[in-house]
Amino acid sequence: MVPPPATTSADTVHYAGDSSVRELIRSVAVPSGTGQLWRKLLAFSGPGCLVAVGYMDPGNWATDIAGGSQFGYAILPVIVLSNFVAIFLQYLALKLGIASGCDLAQACRRHYRKPATIVLWAAAEIAIVACDLAEVIGTAVALQLLFRIPLLIGTGLTIVDTLFVMTLMNFGMRRMEAFITSLFALIAGCFVIELLMAKPDMTAMTMSFAESGRIAVNPDMLYIALGIFGATVMPHNLYLHSSLVQSRRFALTQESRREAVFFGTVDSTTALMLALFVNAAILILAAAAFHGNGLTNVIDITQAHRLLTPLLGTVAGGILFAVALLASGQNSTITGTLAGQIVMEGMLELKISRTLRRFLTRALAIVPVFAVVAVAGDGAITRLLIFSQVVLSLQLTFAIVPLVMFTSDRKIMGAFVNSVPVRGAGFFLAALVVAANVWLVLQTLMG
Repeated sequence: MVPPPATTSADTVHYAGDSSVRELIRSVAVPSGTGQLWRKLLAFSGPGCLVAVGYMDPGNWATDIAGGSQFGYAILPVIVLSNFVAIFLQYLALKLGIASGCDLAQACRRHYRKPATIVLWAAAEIAIVACDLAEVIGTAVALQLLFRIPLLIGTGLTIVDTLFVMTLMNFGMRRMEAFITSLFALIAGCFVIELLMAKPDMTAMTMSFAESGRIAVNPDMLYIALGIFGATVMPHNLYLHSSLVQSRRFALTQESRREAVFFGTVDSTTALMLALFVNAAILILAAAAFHGNGLTNVIDITQAHRLLTPLLGTVAGGILFAVALLASGQNSTITGTLAGQIVMEGMLELKISRTLRRFLTRALAIVPVFAVVAVAGDGAITRLLIFSQVVLSLQLTFAIVPLVMFTSDRKIMGAFVNSVPVRGAGFFLAALVVAANVWLVLQTLMG
């Protein structure tokens, strides 16, 4: 069994170098001394982008398009709320990694009995496969839209991106972060242009926040809202972030760790606010282009792409949409691979090659896509995509509850333990997620 970090107390933790991504641990230098504000901020920038891409993966596209076309701007408050919940949870995750020297997966193994750890591992793996399912569908659909490649063939081609991911990861943390940030910027740039073309109704957007209460009393609206919540707050990102923050080589004093928490929070909050723009832009685009023109049943990504060109008056609208979708799928593939490795090695101490890990996850995601397309045709693929996001929402409880419990334990966190208000907010969010998921399951069972 991997030993816990060598420590004399929770306030003087020392990293033992047993991170789930061992080759990345403390691999990025951080400048020391005073007067280094911008250099330190730059040194800590990067993990936030890796986490944020999971908040705007292809799964978000399906739920955002469905919400925008059916209900206009009404569900926009859910995207904003989900994003701020994500910022709070990612703050707890990075604080756990920096303060304790172990990621969330390792903390589960060290502090829970083996049966409980196995249950948590299974829940995390389901979430990762559900996320990868969305990436497979998004990439296959983008290839179909851009190059006319049939969906089944495009699904098969997604196995090739595993080779690309493996090659990219060999270039080190900073180059991987730079590549992902570039794709992030490409996606955001595409939607800036799309929104300028769509000319959304700013008054209706503002009014959606004043009328947000009707979401709770409309079952169809609430189902989409929970799908958006599941697509936005990714459970596996909590495991990922708690590990990635350990890639920075800061001093192991309490003051330096506190500084690392600050810069890490700035990094993740900035990246997640950009992800909020992308998520909101997808829903706003659907509301302006589809709902605003009386097209309230556009839930299919392919259908959305086909309608954008005539509605926006230029073929560039459809091309930008497809390019952003392809970039989104590739970005999420990279972070999903890292999260899978962190969860498996952290919880089970099971070490397999990253290439094998990637192929296993992708194979599990490809099978249901092949089956659905073969049996029900291309039209059923978006329903599968939305369902995958609801599955993600159901897995949130298994990640949030341990995270809040660990960060509220002074023996684990020392001086970085959650304050009473933060602890209360954390447990309130956990209870809210459990209640929402129970309602979602009941509604699904009752049809």
